[in-house]
Amino acid sequence: MWALWLVAAVFGGTGIVERLLYGERFVAYTSYVPWGMWVSAYIFFIGLSAGAFLLSSLVYVFGVRSLERIAKLSLFTAAVTLAMALLSIVFDLGHMERFWEVFTRPQFHSMMAWMVWLYTAYFTLLLAELYFALRGDMSRTSTASHERDRRVLRILGAVGIPLAIAFHGGVGALFGTVMAREYWHSALYPIIFLVGALLSGGALMTAIVAFFWPRRDEAWRETMNFLSKLLLGLVLFDFLLEWAEYSIPGWYQIGAEYHLISYVLFGPFWYVFWVIHLGFGVILPVLMLTLSKRPVVQGIAAALIAVTFFAIRLNLVIPGLISPELRGLQTAYLDPIGHRLSYSYVPSIFEWQVTIGVLAIGVALFYLGCRYLPLFDQSRRVERRSEEIA
Repeated sequence: MWALWLVAAVFGGTGIVERLLYGERFVAYTSYVPWGMWVSAYIFFIGLSAGAFLLSSLVYVFGVRSLERIAKLSLFTAAVTLAMALLSIVFDLGHMERFWEVFTRPQFHSMMAWMVWLYTAYFTLLLAELYFALRGDMSRTSTASHERDRRVLRILGAVGIPLAIAFHGGVGALFGTVMAREYWHSALYPIIFLVGALLSGGALMTAIVAFFWPRRDEAWRETMNFLSKLLLGLVLFDFLLEWAEYSIPGWYQIGAEYHLISYVLFGPFWYVFWVIHLGFGVILPVLMLTLSKRPVVQGIAAALIAVTFFAIRLNLVIPGLISPELRGLQTAYLDPIGHRLSYSYVPSIFEWQVTIGVLAIGVALFYLGCRYLPLFDQSRRVERRSEEIA
């Protein structure tokens, strides 16, 4: 694992340095494709963060005892994946140094401005929750102080639930409100994004608990079984929404949206949907979660869902940009040297480098947190706290 991380860090770090030195010179964007892998990575990591945070809220707000052991780990995972998402979208900006202007000169009729402000509030709330969640374990506090911390966590979690729903549902609205792009213009997008966040974030937490939890006792098995049942329901519900989104335009087989869905299903990158997403991200995990109760199998199924969910984000961002807004636009213009507008896009090696670099940074942050922060509750302590809550 260390060797794999070092390779990713060197390979990805090279791309990040080139991005800082040379800007977007080596990206594969074309005339009318301004977004690509980095925007896909951004909404992927944002979903992981929102999903992990909502899992922690089940404990701090609703008192779900089955997830008590992983509440602090979920909060920390949400913070790390949020940082990864923000890094991904910062690298996509043409002028990264101007990001602060959305705070000083916001245009609140823009959904994008709302996203930045909501992210800021969400990140502040995450840091506050982490502080109160970890304070009792990092210092000697009285029982009364511990109870006060739990009350504060309950309030912060209650505030965080609508905030997480607002900002991630808002990411779906960011795409859904683009009327010029029929592939994105759907009222279902906010709901699809929320369910996708719960699914991908829950899958990530299930995989982490399966493979990195330090104590493999009966309570750990109960937590894994609870997470696996939750994950199975979410993956089936998410696929139901996807079926609705794809089947309705395909009923009459006409319109720009149908042609873009056909591109996803039967175009040159058909395997991204059928093999990576449907095969390894839906069918195989559902079979594994249904037929086996072994934590290792459940962890592998969860890891497959979490990793292959990136294919869904690629199939959301890129197809929406490869179709001209006006029929024939791609052939209606010639630049001074005879080139026409281009609507094709395949991520470059450079874009993969930067994304892998962001992933390496996130893994490093997660490792440091697990190493130096009290993120893993021991079973006796959790059982005592659960009894106090009850």
